[in-house]
Amino acid sequence: MDPDLRGTAPGKRPDFRVLVVGGGYVGMYTALRLQRKLKGRLRAGTAEIVVVTPDPYMTYQPFLPEAAAGSISPRHVVVPLRRLLNLCTLVVGEVRGVDHAGRTATVTTPATGEDGTGAKEIRYDELVLAPGSVSRTLPIPGLASCGIGFKTVEEAIGLRNHVIEQMDIASATRDHGVRDAALTFLVVGGGYAGVEALAELEDMARYAARYYHNIKAEDLRWILVEATGRILPEVGEEMGAYAVRELRGRNIDVRLETRLESCEDRIAVLSDGSRLPTRTLVWTAGVKPAPVLRATDLPLDEHGRIRCTADLRIAGTSHAWAAGDAAAVPDLTAGPGALTAPNAQHAVRQAKVLAANLLASLDGRPLTEYRHAYAGSVASLGLHKGVAHVYGRRVKGYPAWLMHRVYHLSRVPTFNRKARVLAEWILSGLFKREIVSLGSLEHPRAEFARAAGGPGGASEPPSGGGGSDRPAPGDIPPQNPR
Repeated sequence: MDPDLRGTAPGKRPDFRVLVVGGGYVGMYTALRLQRKLKGRLRAGTAEIVVVTPDPYMTYQPFLPEAAAGSISPRHVVVPLRRLLNLCTLVVGEVRGVDHAGRTATVTTPATGEDGTGAKEIRYDELVLAPGSVSRTLPIPGLASCGIGFKTVEEAIGLRNHVIEQMDIASATRDHGVRDAALTFLVVGGGYAGVEALAELEDMARYAARYYHNIKAEDLRWILVEATGRILPEVGEEMGAYAVRELRGRNIDVRLETRLESCEDRIAVLSDGSRLPTRTLVWTAGVKPAPVLRATDLPLDEHGRIRCTADLRIAGTSHAWAAGDAAAVPDLTAGPGALTAPNAQHAVRQAKVLAANLLASLDGRPLTEYRHAYAGSVASLGLHKGVAHVYGRRVKGYPAWLMHRVYHLSRVPTFNRKARVLAEWILSGLFKREIVSLGSLEHPRAEFARAAGGPGGASEPPSGGGGSDRPAPGDIPPQNPR
């Protein structure tokens, strides 16, 4: 008898169970395709697909910059997995280890510490390992305490609130040092995440400045720091150079071949000798495979990714599959030794091949090798501005921005989300931007705790409330580990 993953009572184990680790691009699309093909067996209870993911939703990351800028509602950037994968068993939790030799995975859930039962073991017949990646940080003094990443919807919305709060601080203070630091925004990393986040937030902040009586758009200082000699390498050297000119034309300080050396005491020290007082540091300098891979008995490469064959099986194993950011998949279109890039374009297509091959292996049919020629890339540089390099053609400005929106609208999962995003884009074209900060959402009990005389509060609030229990303005709270 095996534990019933839908509840606490024991039940009969299905004849066949697929365990999908991760609810991102690969995990969600693989489970969705398996669900469609195994619908009859899933309903009969003879097969089961278990998806273990830290969050009950999949985040469409290309829309995070627009969510941060207020062009898209945060809830429309995520896809609820319980609704989409209605025939699968969704376990909200984290895989702590995988013993593939014994076909078991150790999982913790939000109830692990509450019910006293500890971590549970899930047995499986087929394993799909797609935990994705996490932010790759460096041992830079002060980074852990003052930086914020840009991989989750929580980080995107927290950053939006933070930027507006800095403008509120700058507008209210009489201290020139505090004002300058509040209006200085530093972004580290010149890839998609860094450039698009900076461009969208700068657009939003410049628009918001018109509603402050003592802040002008030129008072805002945005700095992009990139360790290499170019930004947006995916769109090619020519379009990358155009993007630098476009950003600098908006008074954005782009510093190439420059590194962040420390950021203690709200002072960012760069490798070119600059010392920049700032209250905002966004870190987007790369990703690394999820740490759970080190707690498995599966083969890893020198970068910590799972070694895979071209048909997306984990090398040297059977009944184990992997794809996406955490997998080292051979790129058959780029010559011997080349690996596919860790991006959404490959992840979505790999999920399709992975699901088909998993089903083919069950039926004893031959497997298909993953092969996808690079089609190109598009990137937004803010409202009505962008760059693109698609099928060898270079596009910039408004046409590239339009291509960016059309492409990602076509790729965001479910018709529901497509319709909602399109409606919001139309409405944003008809009405003014929202420039409200809802930073208190990150600490929703602060006001009540203060009124009730809780820790840090008083027995009675002063007239008019005020919420002194909230964190100091401008402080970004530590990010929860994922």
